[in-house]
Amino acid sequence: MSSREEQLKAFGRLLDIMDDLREKCPWDRKQTFDSLRQNTIEETYELATAISRHDMNEISKELGDVLLHVVFYAKMGSETKWNFSGSSEKDEPRDSFDIADVCNRLCDKLIFRHPHVYGEAAAQNAEEVSKLWEQVKLKEKGGNKTVLGGIPDSLPSMVKAYRIQDKVANVGFDWEKREDVWEKVKEEIAEFEQEVRKNDTTSVAPNANADKPLNDGMTEEFGDLLFAMINAARLYKIKPDNALEQTNLKFIKRFNYIETRAREMGRELKDMSIDEMEALWQEAKKQ
Repeated sequence: MSSREEQLKAFGRLLDIMDDLREKCPWDRKQTFDSLRQNTIEETYELATAISRHDMNEISKELGDVLLHVVFYAKMGSETKWNFSGSSEKDEPRDSFDIADVCNRLCDKLIFRHPHVYGEAAAQNAEEVSKLWEQVKLKEKGGNKTVLGGIPDSLPSMVKAYRIQDKVANVGFDWEKREDVWEKVKEEIAEFEQEVRKNDTTSVAPNANADKPLNDGMTEEFGDLLFAMINAARLYKIKPDNALEQTNLKFIKRFNYIETRAREMGRELKDMSIDEMEALWQEAKKQ
């Protein structure tokens, strides 16, 4: 591993390169906060994919891409006429900042949020730390004024549901026993099934009414069911987004096997019966 001196030198090299690119490269010079936003989202998802695959080389590579965006935003923030659009005529310049401000602000926040490390508070395990964090955040200058105030609007719905339930649990709004959550799950399943029966009295193929708008009641009840299942996942220390992605990858691998086997047999999937595809699916599960 690199020494601290080598790490700082590498970071300084990155900052120097960013300065050069912003000054000398037409593409880098043209970028604004708004123009980079979508790229940042994509890079973050690429990092998440690498993490899901436990690919350390890819994680290292994608972390670099994300770090580039952090440095890029900080560089734009340091420019005198910084604004979001890149046009001084459209937006008024805002207060500037640079990478030192970003780092120092982060360091101050970390010290403030870890009174059990840098202060007198006590926390013996991760659960106690999480509860302490929620209390500290409410006292933070310029921080959240409500328990759920810090949850970003743009978070993916599944991640947002998990964060909501995790945050309220840290202030005591939680089940006394985790197994009690299953009654809630069963209740939500029953309510969803009731809504389905109310609005769909005939048995039809899954794609028969593909263009028909979803019933609002069914959508609401299905959302409640998902919310309850995500709560169950939290209580059993499962990250639902990770669990679903594992299943996605497993399904893709097995379906790819079906396609490959069908091709080897000289068949097209669309010409195969569901029983034939199911037989190949069972083969795939044994691989």
